Amino acid sequence: MSDDYFQKLSDDGLFGSTEGQLSVDVIESAHEILVRSAIAGVESEDLDIHVTSDTVTIRGTREHGCHTSESDTVHIQECYWGAFSRSVVLPAHVRPESADAVLKNGILTVRLKKAEMSSHLSPTSF
Repeated sequence: MSDDYFQKLSDDGLFGSTEGQLSVDVIESAHEILVRSAIAGVESEDLDIHVTSDTVTIRGTREHGCHTSESDTVHIQECYWGAFSRSVVLPAHVRPESADAVLKNGILTVRLKKAEMSSHLSPTSF
């Protein structure tokens, strides 16, 4: 592969857009839904989590302290740095007001209690 190919990957970004996308695990139990994502290098204050009755949206920014100069050649850039987001449609309705998010050791865990179908559900952000 030519250096031009690697430069194009670097210029376009690994994800083909200006915003990266998180990988997530969604786990359902009898009473709750767990959304988990590895987001190393992100502080909790750099995260925005929005929950509705059937969707979770996670947004944030990951910055790195190492900058390259124009004379440096980036051969591989697989880590995404910058703004990211991910919206997940949940497998069951949840109670947004019950959302609890914990960021520990680079792992974000969002716990959501399942809702009864007859209850009125409204969006919640935290």
